[in-house]
Parts: sequence; structure tokens; C-alpha cells
Amino acid sequence: MSRTASPTAQDFVPFATAALDFHRALNVPGGPLVTTRAELDALHAHLVSLHGLLDAHAARTGRLVPIEGDHLRAARTRIWQAADHVHAAYHAAPRTGSGEVPDRETCQAGLPEGSPELTICQRHQRTAHLVRRRTTPADLHAPFTGLVRH
Repeated sequence: MSRTASPTAQDFVPFATAALDFHRALNVPGGPLVTTRAELDALHAHLVSLHGLLDAHAARTGRLVPIEGDHLRAARTRIWQAADHVHAAYHAAPRTGSGEVPDRETCQAGLPEGSPELTICQRHQRTAHLVRRRTTPADLHAPFTGLVRH
């Protein structure tokens, strides 16, 4: 069994990084500006996708190189925490049009504002289910994710 990916495998992560840098340079002006709910939804989707990538790497790598797997699992946990904060920021952001701020608890009901506005909540709930299966509450609430192997 090979310990590394095929050298011919296409690596799209640098393109995703460049796209984020380009997006920031073009779409985030200097000075104070409220982040839109659409932007927060897109950022949440990106973080959830990155969480999935790190989860896959942590699961595969941890079996071959446990110390590296520990670091990847810690990174996965931190990315989930970032996604959770972006989800909270979404609910703190004013609604498009009315400027009203909905309650965070309303996302537990599925789509309280109707589709597609709260697809972020569906995505968040799906990922939270996975997080609860693969991460302990202590890991999620620890000030440090614990890298114990040396």
C-alpha cells in the first residue's frame, strides 16, 4: 500500500486557495462593511468542504502515520469550530431586504425562512451529525485540541 498519493493526481487545492485570494481582493473593499448573508453562506460551504477534505485525510493518514493523523484531526476540529462561528455570524447578519435578524434557534426547524435562504442550516446540521460521530464533546470545547503523540 502506498503512503502517498499518485504523482499524477491533479491537485485542485492551490486553485481553490488562489480563487479565495482573488475573491477577497476583488470583492472585499477596505473600510467598514457588513458581510452579506450570501457571502457568509458561501464561506460556510467552503469551510464545510474543507472539513470534509481534512476528515478524509485524517481517517486515511491516521492509520499509517498516527502522529500526522492527530494533527489532521486537530485541524479538522478547528475548521468545524470556524464553520460553527460562521454559521452563528450568518444568523447575526441582517436579512436581505428587511434587515431583520432571525433567531439562531430557528435553524433547528430546517428551513424556517424557506429555501434557499437557510440551506446553510441544512448543511450545518448534516455536518454537525458527522462531527458528533467523529469528535468528542471534550475535543470540541477544549482550548487546545490535544496533540499527545510525539
